[in-house]
Amino acid sequence: MIDHLLFYKLKPEVDENTLEDMIRMSRSLLLKIPVVLTVRSGRTIDPASDWPFYILLEFDSLDKKRIFQDDPNYLKFLKVIVDPNTSQGYTVDYETDPSKDLKYS
Repeated sequence: MIDHLLFYKLKPEVDENTLEDMIRMSRSLLLKIPVVLTVRSGRTIDPASDWPFYILLEFDSLDKKRIFQDDPNYLKFLKVIVDPNTSQGYTVDYETDPSKDLKYS
């Protein structure tokens, strides 16, 4: 299993209501993608955090993650939610199966 974490810095004009909409929309749009097993999103509890918005996506494999990245719903999410409201992103992937060799993820 692959956990794909996305962290975002928000543009200065993004308020609490917009952030709430981003959280809701991320769940509704990204759950439409068949290869996505889990979607979690939220805001930081630390007001000094550089990354106030995050999304966690779970996939069976890196191949499924690659399929996800070409999905029209993901591309729509980037265009409608991410691009207008964020200034920077950071992404990291983790293999969650302790016995699996990383080259087979």
